[in-house]
Amino acid sequence: MSRETAYRVFSRELNSSIESKKGTEEMSPSYVISPLGTMINRIMICGVLTEVENAGTEEEPMWKGKVQDVAGTFFISVGKFQQEASASMANLEAPCYVSIIGKVRTYTTNDGRTFVSVRPEHIVRVEEDDYSAWLLETARSLWSRLLDMKDILKMADPSINDLRAKGYTEQEADGIKTALDVYGAPESVMYLKMIQEALRRLLPDENIDFGLPGDAGSIPETAEKKDDDSSSDDLMVEDMILAYLDEMDTDSRGVYMDDLVRRGEADGIPAQKIESVSSILMDKGLVYEPNLGYLRKI
Repeated sequence: MSRETAYRVFSRELNSSIESKKGTEEMSPSYVISPLGTMINRIMICGVLTEVENAGTEEEPMWKGKVQDVAGTFFISVGKFQQEASASMANLEAPCYVSIIGKVRTYTTNDGRTFVSVRPEHIVRVEEDDYSAWLLETARSLWSRLLDMKDILKMADPSINDLRAKGYTEQEADGIKTALDVYGAPESVMYLKMIQEALRRLLPDENIDFGLPGDAGSIPETAEKKDDDSSSDDLMVEDMILAYLDEMDTDSRGVYMDDLVRRGEADGIPAQKIESVSSILMDKGLVYEPNLGYLRKI
């Protein structure tokens, strides 16, 4: 049996993938189907490991972690059967850049919500340049799949046979057909924004306008700066927020956003400015959200 492709996808696309397809034969692979029709069994992800904890015991560790890319957060879990990955997790300390190859899993809660996690087979610490290379490759892959879907949507209710006739394999055609039936036509602007954020992360001028739909305002404040005074003001607020985090994060768990806003308002900084500049700091990779509503320095 050939080894499944390790797809490169951004976290937001993976976390939007609620449809799965189980293999019918013994040892046959299972897949998570993305809204763009990619049937994912294995995946390669890269980003900042922002959180790692052992939810098990020393004898039988159960590692859980979060990896942040430009689009959101991957959730990872490593059990006793992933011995190589488990040993690697024990030696990692957040925050750091990591590269992971693993399998994807979905689970559904009692109230019907579906979540996706990655179970690493291999996990290694990498450098920022490795992360940049992954961003570029993943953006290219997403762009290619968007163009394919744009072409497919020109067809009226395509069947699997129609897709096979266009050159797609049986598995690719099955994934695309299932995605269209379950998710409908994809929201291209959401995916274009992922590509834009990846390219901004790679380019020296993060304020560049790519001229793509949804570009305006996709990064608060920085995308619309017109003069040096505004830029200098935001840089000053960035420094103040970083100083607040140093001062207030006494237990290394992050600072509650409402507390950060109140601290800034006491110094005359409007709440909206604190929130927008905090987003800029996250885009720059200087801070992250260890938990919903909290901010912590990297």
